[in-house]
Amino acid sequence: MEQMDRLIHGHRFGGHDDRAESRTRWVVLLTGCTMIAEIVVGWLSGSMALLADGWHMGTHMFALGIAVFAYRFARHNRDNPAFTFGTGKVGSLAGFTSSIVLGLVALAVAWESISRLVRPIEIQFGTAFLVACIGLVVNLASAVMLGSHDEAEHDHDHHDHNLRAAFLHVVADALTSVLAMVALLGVRFWKMVWLDPVIGLVGAALITVWAVGLLRETSRTLLDAGVDAGTVAEIKARIESDSDSRVSDLHVWSVGGDALSVAVCIVTRNPRPSEHYRDLLSSLPRVKHSTIEVVKADA
Repeated sequence: MEQMDRLIHGHRFGGHDDRAESRTRWVVLLTGCTMIAEIVVGWLSGSMALLADGWHMGTHMFALGIAVFAYRFARHNRDNPAFTFGTGKVGSLAGFTSSIVLGLVALAVAWESISRLVRPIEIQFGTAFLVACIGLVVNLASAVMLGSHDEAEHDHDHHDHNLRAAFLHVVADALTSVLAMVALLGVRFWKMVWLDPVIGLVGAALITVWAVGLLRETSRTLLDAGVDAGTVAEIKARIESDSDSRVSDLHVWSVGGDALSVAVCIVTRNPRPSEHYRDLLSSLPRVKHSTIEVVKADA
């Protein structure tokens, strides 16, 4: 009965981490409040670096918001039979969307920074620097909040693309806040007015690099190309270690996060039940679903 239950429910995977969703939701709230303060003060004070930092934080808040939505959607549809391989790719789709938006925002920040290089404006140092410091503290607090987990959670969090991306977001924000502070100090003490828009361009470049990296990673998962050759080779080796079994056809793809699906055709002179070959892969926790075809070889 236990084996039959496993066969019937074997297609249901792609779990949900309530703690990750809760942590991400709190970081969205913190990031949103700080974003509004930085954009308003950056605009009023004339600091392009602070304005760029605010928009940078805004793009991350948008991406974090999508991550929260993805967690919620995956949770509500966890047992929905319409999703054949579960809802694991919802996070990848959300990341793909946010990467496109990030690229557009990077272009806007770069355009405004270039405009400030051509037509410099006066910057109010005191208020702008204070808000930049507050932004840095909030970013560091958010990074600690997202990065904190006990050893039992470590392996799961490592493969949680939503949580990992959220952590990288706030770390990048902290770096951009530091750059904004450097720019403001340069303007205040060395009259380097050009430094502020240049730092704005650096912020735009950071957003672009992150957006391209996220776009590449999520698109590979969405196009079923996100599995490294070493994992595929290990799956093949596990199967071919059994008797005279040989793999004639093998397909491995990600179904979201760390979960993998496998479709394999095995040629052997001594065919065994498909469950036997599944047991050969049981020590690979990433393989959550397998479709196995066994063909008897000619004598």
